[in-house]
Amino acid sequence: MGMAAALPLGTAMPAMAQNCRVENDAERRLHSDFAWLDRYAADNRVLIDSGTQTGIVFIGDSITQGWKDKRPAFFTPGRVNRGIGGQTTPQMLLRMMADVIALKPRAVHIMAGTNDIAGNSGPMTQAMSRDNLAAMTTLARAHDMRVLLGAIPPAARFPWRPGLDTRTPIASLNRWLASHAEQTGAIWIDYHAVLDDGSGGMKRGLADDGVHPTEAGYALMERLIAPILAAQQL
Repeated sequence: MGMAAALPLGTAMPAMAQNCRVENDAERRLHSDFAWLDRYAADNRVLIDSGTQTGIVFIGDSITQGWKDKRPAFFTPGRVNRGIGGQTTPQMLLRMMADVIALKPRAVHIMAGTNDIAGNSGPMTQAMSRDNLAAMTTLARAHDMRVLLGAIPPAARFPWRPGLDTRTPIASLNRWLASHAEQTGAIWIDYHAVLDDGSGGMKRGLADDGVHPTEAGYALMERLIAPILAAQQL
């Protein structure tokens, strides 16, 4: 039975149409503005023109974007959120100049890799992800920023990629991130450890869909990063 027939008339078709529209918009953007540089262009200009000092920029995907959506009070003046849902590391790397470096922050928080594993912008190897993340940290350090590397949060599965093994690649990339942080002097923040249910998935109540943290999930993440930000006066 088709989805439209299975759901009440008047709810199925609008929902399906909205999902199709979102997917079509995302597909068009991959061809017209791959990194979605336009997403924060106006906000960046306002911030730069204001002369306001930026302490730290959080760059990432929907997990970073959702942090501000669900816990806006955490993003006090000087803490800038530049997360974009669905993004992969090649897209974030292309955004580093406009969305991070141009703001002249003292530090950058990088949390990425979930959508690389999902293949959101095309098939990717772990080596590709590592190269992109290493390039992002190199760019940041070249501009005298302190680098905070956040672990990829746990996920037993990706709802939009049924059947995909998530635990193994997440664990592998997190091991590399921890090692890379040690080698480069970056600060490693192991969000995975505080959110993990012991089997590579999210603890109950910390993610509605098993991937994106709830407000309670973000609160745990904040408890982990708060003393680090305080020590760095960020």
